[in-house]
Amino acid sequence: MLYPKHFMDIRSNEPYWLVNNGILNAYPSLRKDTVCDLLIVGAGITGALMAHACVGAGFKTIVIDQREVANGSTSATTSMLQYEIDVPLYQLEKLIGEVGALASYRACRNSIWELEKISKDIKSDSGFEAKNSLYFAGTGKDAKWLKLEFEKRLKAGFEVEWLDKKQIQSNYGLQSEGGILSADGASVDAFRLAHELLSFNQKKGLEIFDKTELKKVKYLKDEILAEMDTGSKIRAKKIIYCTGYESIKLIPEKIVKLKSTYAMVSERMNGATTQIYDTLFWNTDHPYLYMRSTADHRLLVGGEDENFKNPVLRDALLSKKEGKLLKSIQKLMPNINFIPDFAWCGTFGETKDGLPYIGSHPKFPNSYFCLGFGGNGITFSVIGANMLVGMLQNEIDPLAYFFRFGR
Repeated sequence: MLYPKHFMDIRSNEPYWLVNNGILNAYPSLRKDTVCDLLIVGAGITGALMAHACVGAGFKTIVIDQREVANGSTSATTSMLQYEIDVPLYQLEKLIGEVGALASYRACRNSIWELEKISKDIKSDSGFEAKNSLYFAGTGKDAKWLKLEFEKRLKAGFEVEWLDKKQIQSNYGLQSEGGILSADGASVDAFRLAHELLSFNQKKGLEIFDKTELKKVKYLKDEILAEMDTGSKIRAKKIIYCTGYESIKLIPEKIVKLKSTYAMVSERMNGATTQIYDTLFWNTDHPYLYMRSTADHRLLVGGEDENFKNPVLRDALLSKKEGKLLKSIQKLMPNINFIPDFAWCGTFGETKDGLPYIGSHPKFPNSYFCLGFGGNGITFSVIGANMLVGMLQNEIDPLAYFFRFGR
């Protein structure tokens, strides 16, 4: 199978994480033929987590990326770690049933704390920090169904609390008619964490090649033969695609709707309350607004999503979207003096049920996909890494049915 010549432009401007971290590690391009058990395509946070799980399970693993490590979507992510899926629990139950909806939400919650354990195990400096998460009503009308969502989560055993208008104003200086405060949330620098995971596993035998673009794959009976733009070839027992939204160029059916999203980070601040620094925020608007703090006391705000057309049109709107985001945060939190310092935009995808696509695809023998679409890309990637390693070891994960292709 042949691959397109040019990779998709999935981010623009220089995101805060990329500037803040600089070049952490550099890897060579692949210039000779080699063999392995598993070839992972994509060296962002998804590929890094996948590599960590594969190396841990004893597989001889190679990771390739057409860019430098973590320079795609991972450098533009907001890195908000939430168990809440883009589709509320009560709505997801209607789409896929109570069993699948609860299992998906619980798996996302558990993955946050698994990521904390991984961070500790590799002695990460990526700033993993446990935080509360406030899902607040954008309008009074939204507060009604949001209260229903709260009751659904409470009954399911999630650690949640309902905050009314006065409590939200008192705690955060935020204008809202009500919201769900969840105890299970966190933030991290995914760009740094991806680098750390790859470096950690390189010492355990992982091979990493950047600036190495996959051009063609031959799907053979019991293996694959991958050809690179460098002229080199990799023979592997299995190939795992961790290519995120760029996978739409490969998969024949339409599984995701691409969106453009915009984000900005403030100058360093000392005026925000401890509650603001310790909480992730997102609201019920369509598109929703989201906010978190960074380790160096900046505030990151994002949203203003719209349908993706092409990188040029997306990027041309950056200044306008930055202005709108600034007005939104000033209206919601009038006591916060938000002075923009960085602004960027990127591309992400929405699925019909808010769930990822993880598993095999009938048109690609000896292949697996780990595609964590939506606002939960990192938590879905933790789940996906465990699921796929299980599949490689002939284990069956009940979530595979709900994350499958063709659903």
